[in-house]
Formats: sequence, C-alpha cells, structure tokens
Amino acid sequence: MNRPKLSTALQWLLLLAVVVVLTTDLRTPVLGRLQQVLLATGLWRPTLPNTPTGPPTPLTAGGYPHALILRGLDGSTLNLQELRGKAVLVNLWASWCPPCVAEMPGLQRLYEQVDKRKVAFVLISLDENPAKAQRLVQRRGYTMPVYFPTAPLPAPFDTESIPTTVLLGPDGRVAARHEGMADYDTPAFKAALEKLAGSGRP
Repeated sequence: MNRPKLSTALQWLLLLAVVVVLTTDLRTPVLGRLQQVLLATGLWRPTLPNTPTGPPTPLTAGGYPHALILRGLDGSTLNLQELRGKAVLVNLWASWCPPCVAEMPGLQRLYEQVDKRKVAFVLISLDENPAKAQRLVQRRGYTMPVYFPTAPLPAPFDTESIPTTVLLGPDGRVAARHEGMADYDTPAFKAALEKLAGSGRP
C-alpha cells in the first residue's frame, strides 16, 4: 500500500537533487566527476600530433608564428614566442566548464611526467573572474602554469568550444588541435608528445 507513495517520494527527491545540482555551484564539480568516469573508459582519446618526417625546421629569431601575450596567476607575463624550441600544449578551459574540469587531472599527471626542458604547458583560462580559476587550481593542487588572455585570442587559439587543446611543434607550427575533453594521460599521447618535442632538434 505504501510502496507507490515511497516510489513517488523518491522520484521527487531525485528530481530535486537534479535541480539543485544543475542550478547551484555543485553543477561543475558533480558533472565534472561524472565526465571523469566517462574519460576512464578510454573512449575519449586526444588527437595525436603529427610529427614532421623531414629534417627539423631551422628556428630563427623572427620565425616563430605566435606572439601571444598572456598574464599568469601571479601577474607575470608570457609571450608564447619565449617557448620557441619546445613542444607546447595549449589548453583552453574555464572553471565553470565540467568537461574542462574532468580532463584536468589527466593533464596534471601528464605534466608531471614530461621533460620541462623540451615540453611546455600553457593553460589559458577563459574565466571572466580570474579568482575563480585560481581557487580551482589551488583547491585541486594543480601545478600546471595557468594564464589569462590579455587580448582576443588569434587563430589557432580562438574557439567557441572548450576545452580545446592545441599542440605546437618546436617551430610553432600546429601539430594537432582537439576540441572537447580527452584523456591525455596515456602512453600513446605521451610518446607522441615526446616525439614532437624532439622534432625540432638536430
């Protein structure tokens, strides 16, 4: 006799929980956690970089194509040209974006494994309020460098979809561009990134 009432009550509680998650600050962490579970299935694989097969392109002072100026969490500035000679992983994200939050643990694990002399990470937060990005980074203990744009982003970094990841070779050429979340903490991606990092060296 009471079972239909109990079932109805559970349905209303479930509906209320969904509404609370979707309309409060719980939305991003809860959906991000669910998407992390999906990433763990291995179905969301990143686009692997294309590495040149010929001799490395000589790097000249004026030859790097990206003069993008970014501001760091600590107020410092970075010109992307300073990273000439390294493979660069540029990730566009925001603290309010669940798929961005979902892929960040994998990016952090990859960041901890790469040779920083050959590979650079540049996470560009698109948060309107930099403090929100800073809180997320500090709360999760991420050590990847986080920056903010100082002007509208030019191609190939302009995007209407986040997360978006752009991989640059040591000469600044785009080796890969991936829109949407992905699991970057895989042996295949790490090997491809290391190969890309070595492509600009004699």
